[in-house]
Amino acid sequence: MSKLILTNEVSGLGSAGDVVEVKNGYARNYLLPRGFAILWSKGGEKQVDQIKAARSARALATVEEAQTLKARLEEKAVRLVVKAGVGGRLFGAVKTADIVAAVAAAGVGELDKKKVEITAPIRSTGEHTATVRLTSDVVAKITLQVVGKK
Repeated sequence: MSKLILTNEVSGLGSAGDVVEVKNGYARNYLLPRGFAILWSKGGEKQVDQIKAARSARALATVEEAQTLKARLEEKAVRLVVKAGVGGRLFGAVKTADIVAAVAAAGVGELDKKKVEITAPIRSTGEHTATVRLTSDVVAKITLQVVGKK
């Protein structure tokens, strides 16, 4: 088991500044190469304090912004136009980057694709939902209207 300090929020694991223990392979192959975490050390405790202080300073201002963005996201469905074949089957699947682009094009707001979560792959036209983790406490559900391109 590896002891790490998270530098970014990782869904299901923790947020920036948290000290976590994960399996060696998960740390070596996923968290460390992507910059989501750094190895824990005695000197790393100072970094934890700095990360938590910065996070708490940002959190006060962003909670209100997150609440307003959540209200705008849940207000109306976001239209997503993609290439589709016969019967409404898509060529490929809808990615989180596609959702972020559609939300921006609709004028709702700017999102980070890392914060968008899709429970099941979207491979057909119709109405689907996705969740956006705006902060650790504020989670918005987006309704997506997937429409085939003509």
